[in-house]
Amino acid sequence: MSTVHLQHNRVTLALHCIKEGTGRPLLLLHGLSESAANMSSLRVAWNGPIWALDFTGHGQSSVPRGGGYSAEILMADVDVTLRHIGEATIVGRGLGGYIAFLIAGARPQLVRGAVIMDGPGLSGGAIQATSSSEIAITDRPGTTPDPWALIELSRDARPPNYAVTFVHLATTGSSLDEPIAVTCKVTPPWVEAIRAEPGVMTDISMQDALDIFAAS
Repeated sequence: MSTVHLQHNRVTLALHCIKEGTGRPLLLLHGLSESAANMSSLRVAWNGPIWALDFTGHGQSSVPRGGGYSAEILMADVDVTLRHIGEATIVGRGLGGYIAFLIAGARPQLVRGAVIMDGPGLSGGAIQATSSSEIAITDRPGTTPDPWALIELSRDARPPNYAVTFVHLATTGSSLDEPIAVTCKVTPPWVEAIRAEPGVMTDISMQDALDIFAAS
């Protein structure tokens, strides 16, 4: 497995090529607290090259000083990655599934299909205001996963109406009729909201969805 290092502001991202190939790349995005290593064992049939990204504060990517994690920051990680590998199909597990979904809406011309899988961090935090609690972290040696990433991203709000907006962006900007595939069994409110929208494939396996995207 070879690794390329990409710069996202002051963070150095680790992007791993886990399989060579010709044709459109497949990009794998890991769940909360995981890394690209967790995705490298995913059994998937894909003719093109397969890449796996370590999000900011995870795996071999660097840890930002002062935290400041959000799903949109990780979406920007993927944006930087797409600049390097070009148009790609994306599979995301847990938190990575949510990020795959967001980037499908933000960059519909570069994402040729996004698959959402079950995994850690899929649900996110509360979608309405709640009482806050303070958590003290006294030791941050710079190792990953960054404790602040686990805290902040597990509380990341995912309102259903925000998610539906990204469905509309994806379906409007993509040349695919159904650019998003929901394969997860866990269905938090944001997933339930997008499942009801046109342009979202449901009741489908990951591999079946990839076969459809590969042929597009």
